[in-house]
Amino acid sequence: MTRIYDASVHDDLLAGMRLARMALAKGELVVMPTDTVYGVAADAFIPEAVAKLLAAKGRGRQSPPPVLMPNAATIDALANAVPDKVRELTAKFWPGGLTIILDAQPSLAWDLGETEGTVALRVPAHPLALELLAETGPLAVSSANLTGEPAATTAEGALEQLGARVQVYLDGGPSGSTASTIIDATALARGSGRVRILRDGAVSAAALREVLGDDLEPSTEQVG
Repeated sequence: MTRIYDASVHDDLLAGMRLARMALAKGELVVMPTDTVYGVAADAFIPEAVAKLLAAKGRGRQSPPPVLMPNAATIDALANAVPDKVRELTAKFWPGGLTIILDAQPSLAWDLGETEGTVALRVPAHPLALELLAETGPLAVSSANLTGEPAATTAEGALEQLGARVQVYLDGGPSGSTASTIIDATALARGSGRVRILRDGAVSAAALREVLGDDLEPSTEQVG
């Protein structure tokens, strides 16, 4: 039966983390806290699990989920080329609220949806999320809500929206309410352009420009 496991209660935390690992390994879904909003997670390397995640949210393959990682070093295993400027961004903003889109390693055996060969990567700044990621490896994670509805900031809010579609709910207390900033760094990595901000969020354009300088498209200063 679907239930919430309270991470502030020792026995609940141990049971919840164990069951979360088991569920993910079996291709099931888990809701977990992050530093931004609550996320619904699936094993990134089980295509059926990713499809289940998209279906649970009411999304199609044209909206592939980001991939959360346990640390910045994992980026080289998942991204095909990482420019020096992007490494500077990861050093400054990871763990944290910055999602970076890069070309995915072509050898990876996964199917996140219609990605056009790219992947959106982030390291979350939440101890429970990082602990789970350290044990499971990279997870496909999208906000824990039905498409078109507000993102959940509590485990209870996620349960109200996703219900039995998710096997395990990990409650790490109220999350933040600001989503991550999403940037597209594929053109910079390919040597064909600059970084674009696709969604305003936790990291401002001004903060990004401090690192990227002219490698950030000027038009993004007007976003939001």
